[in-house]
Amino acid sequence: MTTATAPAPAATRSGGLGYMVQSAFWFAVMGLLVKLASANVPTLQIVFVRGAITLAIASLVLLRARLSPFGGEWRLLLTRGLVGSCAMICFYAAVVNLPLAEATVIHQTAPLFTAIFAAAVLHERISPRVLVALLGAFAGVVLLAQPHWLFGGDARGRADEWLFALVALLGAILSAVAYVTVRRLGRSENPLVVVFWLPLLTLPVSAPFAIPAWVWPDALTWVWLLGIGLSTQIAQVSLTKGLARETAGRATAVGYLQVAFATVFSATFLDVWPDALGLCGMALIVGALLFGTRR
Repeated sequence: MTTATAPAPAATRSGGLGYMVQSAFWFAVMGLLVKLASANVPTLQIVFVRGAITLAIASLVLLRARLSPFGGEWRLLLTRGLVGSCAMICFYAAVVNLPLAEATVIHQTAPLFTAIFAAAVLHERISPRVLVALLGAFAGVVLLAQPHWLFGGDARGRADEWLFALVALLGAILSAVAYVTVRRLGRSENPLVVVFWLPLLTLPVSAPFAIPAWVWPDALTWVWLLGIGLSTQIAQVSLTKGLARETAGRATAVGYLQVAFATVFSATFLDVWPDALGLCGMALIVGALLFGTRR
């Protein structure tokens, strides 16, 4: 088996933003399938099964490509897998214990942290255009999600709400660390190797929570779970390729499109339609991304 290949020359390192759009789309597909599957099985069981399916797919892809799964920088790969797995569990815990709008708004602070961390660790410059785009897209997410603590409405007033808000914020910070690590690994590791290490660490991290509460899925739920694994694999490969070709702040700004895709899917498949503010938020997200991603 050969070792991981070096990154492509600068002349061929194009299309990073296109990969990030694909990633946002497939992550939104994954979110829809998670929503469908969560009606029948516990959330962390979904995380565990998702890890098992994507690990099987990633292993077969590596075997077919004759790539070593260990790569050249195994410490960074281990960090990427561990941090990414913990970020996923934090986000799922926030979704379960907070209103979806609030969990979404908090999680979408990840691109802001990513831009800051990439500037500090990778010495990537944050241009004013990208910073304005990040803030504009985040404002669009707020309009789209409309958390009750900002827009009013039914507040549950649970004593543990702030705790899980902090859990969601921790998940966003860990996601940013994972994105910066992926960006760094993109300089030396094959994207397929980087993707392999996330499910490799997801299984042992989620198993202690998933196995004791295991619920055997029915046939349709297995279809949803398989779809979650497939869409996650495609999304992760696209994410890794995108971050290898574009600066972290500029690339992850495109991740806000996931919220817009998810809103369209909710309206189409779950009959949950955005109101006027939500439509304005979607327009603001798209406009900010068009502004921030222009060369």
